[in-house]
Amino acid sequence: MQDAKEKIIRYYKGTEGEATAVKLVDFAAQALKNRKCKLTGFLSPFEQEMAGVIANTLGELNVDFYGGFSGAERQRAAFCHEDFQGTPNFEIAVIKAEWNGEFARLGHRDVLGSILSLGVDREFIGDIIATKDCARILVDKKMLDYFTANLTQIGGTSVETSVDELENISPKEERIKEIKATVASLRIDSIAAAGFGMSRSKAVQEIAAEKIKLNWQTVKNASQSIKEGDILSMRGRGRLEVAEIRGQTKKGRVGVLLRRFF
Repeated sequence: MQDAKEKIIRYYKGTEGEATAVKLVDFAAQALKNRKCKLTGFLSPFEQEMAGVIANTLGELNVDFYGGFSGAERQRAAFCHEDFQGTPNFEIAVIKAEWNGEFARLGHRDVLGSILSLGVDREFIGDIIATKDCARILVDKKMLDYFTANLTQIGGTSVETSVDELENISPKEERIKEIKATVASLRIDSIAAAGFGMSRSKAVQEIAAEKIKLNWQTVKNASQSIKEGDILSMRGRGRLEVAEIRGQTKKGRVGVLLRRFF
């Protein structure tokens, strides 16, 4: 098993996922050693993919994911030894933060920023569902008392917090728009421009500002190539799937089918 662990860590070494890979390998190893389950913090989609790779590589492990409701983006992983007969407890709770929506306009970024300003690691926070006058925040259950006691302001606005129920969160419903386009190349700036409805120069600017991610990892170069199945995400604009690459047109452009999720 030691060789498999080292192989995984080498694979992610030097990437933004290196620290997470080390932590996830350790969780998986504990599950193998104890022949039970080991629960992670909340993971991004990229980190969930890493957890799946680790479970498959080490063997004798199953991995289940849950974020508190159907369609949650950030989810906890439970590494379970294949001999484990129980059901994983994902230990997820909901905090409801309420404010006067007539006087303050607060969104996801405001809520997340205020929580992180309390000195809380991102792994304790799941999805945030913000509306006009409240936000439901999925959190690690052991942090419940801390959040209800200390989250008193969001973006300078006073808020009231209370414990809510998972049952009050509706499954996430996404709108999907299919986009048929031809692009000059399979560079990420060309695909982002076609899918998110902007000029290529604007896409380059957004990439430089680290607002666009490829497969949930920060894009370093606008000329980076994409392939079929890749996912682009842009802050405030949703996600874009490269559903199909259809080959070249007579004019030398590349036909693509994109699916945009709102």
